[in-house]
This record gives sequence, structure tokens and C-alpha cells, in this order.
Amino acid sequence: MDLGYSGMSVVVTGAASNIGRAIALGFAAEGARVTIGDIDAGQADRVAQAACAAGGLAQAVATDVTDLAQVRRLFAAAESAHGAVKVLVNAVGWDQLMYFTETTPEFWDTVIRINYVGVLNCTRTALDSMLHSGGGSIVSISSDASRQGEPREAVYGGVKAAINSFMKTIAKENGRFGVRCNVVCPGVTLPEAQADVGERSMWAGQGAMFTDEQLEKIARALPLKKIGKPQDIANAVLFLASDRVAGHITGQVLSVSGGYSMAG
Repeated sequence: MDLGYSGMSVVVTGAASNIGRAIALGFAAEGARVTIGDIDAGQADRVAQAACAAGGLAQAVATDVTDLAQVRRLFAAAESAHGAVKVLVNAVGWDQLMYFTETTPEFWDTVIRINYVGVLNCTRTALDSMLHSGGGSIVSISSDASRQGEPREAVYGGVKAAINSFMKTIAKENGRFGVRCNVVCPGVTLPEAQADVGERSMWAGQGAMFTDEQLEKIARALPLKKIGKPQDIANAVLFLASDRVAGHITGQVLSVSGGYSMAG
């Protein structure tokens, strides 16, 4: 099915590793012109090369999404090379698993800045463009921890819940301008290979987030009995961002987690 992305300017943040990487490659395979924004410049360049090989045009721009000036440079580079940005995917994410009583205010600030302030910076910059160029689509990657509550992810889950609410509000405020906003909530989603993540990724290193035994327990607890793959999330994002197939969908929070969350 043609999703209508051929020649379209798309920005994907956090696209150097895992879920963001699969999303960028998915858009490229559909013929989009992708700009990758990630703090890991070397890994982002490698993903851009893979995206070009997949059939699209791609460039990588070293970007710390917590810095608004850097985000503005990211979008300026995207528009200079590929035209007005019509799709933004906020895929930056970071966490370290620990109980709340083990965390510190410095940790809280880091989680909030990377996962939430980054979304604010990118969404505001995208809107500055989309509201003057006929609209667009914004998809933010949240987490099923935002819907269920998950031990050792108190701060992260709370921040991701804030993203869910924020995106619904942005959808209501800007739908009249042709801007659609949706959220995808992954469950545990494993990189296909260690080569698919950069050194700065929270997935860097074998067993960085979960042991093999823990992953087996997680899979057994899910209705579908399997751990998610990055492509599972990318498929949902490509659907939601497409005006051609999802043009009447906005303000929605979609779980893609093997059935971990079944919110009505």
C-alpha cells in the first residue's frame, strides 16, 4: 500500500538506535526524505546511510533535543535539504531501571529533560512550520508504562503519561490547521542487533536493560507471548502519520505492546 510519503520531508528524533532507527528506515523505504536528529552523530550517520540504501534520501544532524537552539537548527537543515517538514516523530527516549526510592533529583531532571522537554522543543518547532505550510502530522513515542504503572519506571512512566496528555491537547488546539497528533506506546522492544544501537543508547551492551531470564518472563506474561521488535512500532507510526490512511485519526494513544496494556 502506498502511504503517500514519496518526496515528503520527515524529521525523526532519536533515530540512531532501536525504535527510532526502524522508524527512519521505514519512512525511507516509502520514499520519504528523512532528517535524523540524534545526539549520537556517528550512529546517526550510519542510519542515514542505511536509509539511503533503503530507497529514500536521508541526512543526519547531531542534535540534543533538550536544547531548543539545536532543535531549530535541525529543522532548518531539514527544510533546506528536503522542504517544509510534514511529519515529525518524537522518538527520543531514555531511562535507567530503578525503584523510585533509589533515584535522585538529578536523575529526575535528566529523565524529564530528555523525554519531555525534548518533545516540547521539537513539537513547538514543528508547529512553527506546519501552521504556515498547510498542516502535518506529529507522532510521539510514549510507553505502556504510562498507562499501566511499572515498577522501576516511576519517573519515566510519569513523564510518558505527560506526553500522552500533551499530544491530545496539541491535537485539539491545532486540528483546525490541518495538524494531526498521535501517540504510540511500546512495551518492551528489543533491538534486532547490538549493531543497531549506539554507544549512548540505554540499550548499549548485552543485557543493558533486562537479563535473558527477565525477558523470558516478560514474554510469558504477554497475551501474544513474544517481545516486541522495532519494526512493530515503526509499522504503527507509519500508519498513524499517513494522511492517506489515517487522515481522520488524531489525539489517539495506541499501545503496541503484545497486549500488555488493553486500555479502552
